[in-house]
Amino acid sequence: MSFMFRLILCAVVAGCGVQSGTGHASGGAAKKVVAGAKIQARESAAYTVGYFRIGYPNGDLPRDKGVCTDVVIRALRHAGYDIQKLIHEDMRVRFATYPRREKRPDSNIDHRRCPNQIWFFKKYGKTLTNKVSTETLTHWKPGDIVYWKLDSGLDHTGVLSDRVNGKGEPYVVHNLGRCAEEDVLTSWKIVGHYRYPK
Repeated sequence: MSFMFRLILCAVVAGCGVQSGTGHASGGAAKKVVAGAKIQARESAAYTVGYFRIGYPNGDLPRDKGVCTDVVIRALRHAGYDIQKLIHEDMRVRFATYPRREKRPDSNIDHRRCPNQIWFFKKYGKTLTNKVSTETLTHWKPGDIVYWKLDSGLDHTGVLSDRVNGKGEPYVVHNLGRCAEEDVLTSWKIVGHYRYPK
């Protein structure tokens, strides 16, 4: 076998979806998701409730505004995944199966609702453990998406960071007032933990 052939073979094998050393199958995408989340933490967008008319596809609010779901949307978009378009197209086919909907699909808001994101990630992402313990820490990877039920009963979401606390638990980039990277993973009841893409 010639040197050039072996070199090409190594390059092809290295890029064919082999799991990274962390066991995270979508490691390249996950790094981009984390990078997109951290950019938002630096920008520190203010939590801004309301209905906004936005473009489609790749629609977004002004970068200094957003809610918790916008952190997920923007982080995934940074990795090349337009959740606005993906959820809207799926709702056009499976509208009745989505938990939060109006009279017809609305690309301005449907993807910005926690229940709709959860439904989408359950169907098209990888569902992972909600338990955080020393035994399950290896299941919590940078770029994963977590959903909580706040003490108030409201839904909340964020993106896991590559930064960890002293117990090895990942920090989360989320927006509950201002977008920030914080040690809050176990602060509220975890109701969902997903990886997208799988």
